[in-house]
Amino acid sequence: MNKRRVFLPIIVLMIFLLGAGALVSLKKPPEKKEEVRKALLVEVQPVVQSNVTYTIQSQGTVAPNIKTNLVSQVSGKILEVSPTFVNGGFFKKGDILVRLEQSDYSSAVKSAEAVLAQAKAALVEERARAKVAEKEWRSFMKGEAPTLYLRKPQLAREYANVRSAEANLEKAQRDLERTVIAAPIDGLVKSKHVDIGQFVTAGQLLANIYGTAYAEVRLPVTDQDLAFINLPKQFQSDNGPLVTLKASISGKSHEWSARVTRSEGTFDEKSRVMYLVAQVKDPYQLTQNGHLPLQYGRFVQAKIEGAQVNNIVVLPRHVLKSGNRVLLVDEESRLRIRQVEVARTDQRHVYIHDGLSTGDKVAISAIANPLEGMEVRMSHQDKKEISESDKSAIAARGSAL
Repeated sequence: MNKRRVFLPIIVLMIFLLGAGALVSLKKPPEKKEEVRKALLVEVQPVVQSNVTYTIQSQGTVAPNIKTNLVSQVSGKILEVSPTFVNGGFFKKGDILVRLEQSDYSSAVKSAEAVLAQAKAALVEERARAKVAEKEWRSFMKGEAPTLYLRKPQLAREYANVRSAEANLEKAQRDLERTVIAAPIDGLVKSKHVDIGQFVTAGQLLANIYGTAYAEVRLPVTDQDLAFINLPKQFQSDNGPLVTLKASISGKSHEWSARVTRSEGTFDEKSRVMYLVAQVKDPYQLTQNGHLPLQYGRFVQAKIEGAQVNNIVVLPRHVLKSGNRVLLVDEESRLRIRQVEVARTDQRHVYIHDGLSTGDKVAISAIANPLEGMEVRMSHQDKKEISESDKSAIAARGSAL
């Protein structure tokens, strides 16, 4: 009985092991599948040659073409100022901005008129005396009469007195006219420094004024970019390169047309750029309607119209590799590295004038380690084979570029 209890667990264990072995022997081994690695998926862009007008990017601040100071040429108390004589007030050429007290200057004019009348009367008397002296000499004497006898020095003195009196009268009249201070140009008041009731002296600053006929923007351009701008030797208002000015106002983008009217002619010693000056007609839209005013002091982005070139290939800037090389995909879906001649690059594009032919396919996807002859897949070859992971990878590369 004791022997059965000892051998029974052993017999059960052996039966379990034999059954497990039989089951394992009946199991089929897993099929071995050969791993297939897909070629790298890339996006391509066909090469197209076109005629291109270069655009040079710059920026600057809008400023008036005329900045001047309004000063008084005479002294006096301010009796009246124009309603437009305020900071930001607009005025036309000839508008009266400030009027000074005139009583003293009116009296000076009357005094000068009286002095002139006396001088003219004295001149008439002296002329009469000279004629009498000449008649007396001819009646009693022979030969040429002395100049002193004919009273010629006295007559010249009276002529001088008349001219002096006329000059004094003209000055008095000018001083009287200068009590009325008119606008020398169409413009606006940048800042005024006097007001009604104040006494001003000759030469005192009344206001800083800006012209409104034209605005100017100084645009820095590098020496490299200057090579792509057709600058005429002698600028005129209608033959300089066109410029588009752009600014964001209240969250909306606005544009204004301008034209380069001159260059400053020298390179800045620190920044090594030359400044071109673009001019905008009627920036505050005072003579025309329908456009937003371009205020002085506003910062704007500028696009300068450059030279036009033919048969240029324009590609995204990131496709250009070191050494002026680009990646192509041939008819056999193999990667090729091509040397090209670059005409110009900017922040977004590269302009290629030699090395590519129409129909070539340029790889625009980011490839970490490109090798000559590497097999690739173009994203348009078989859209059914593109997995979700491939789509995510393409989208990630596009956003990164």
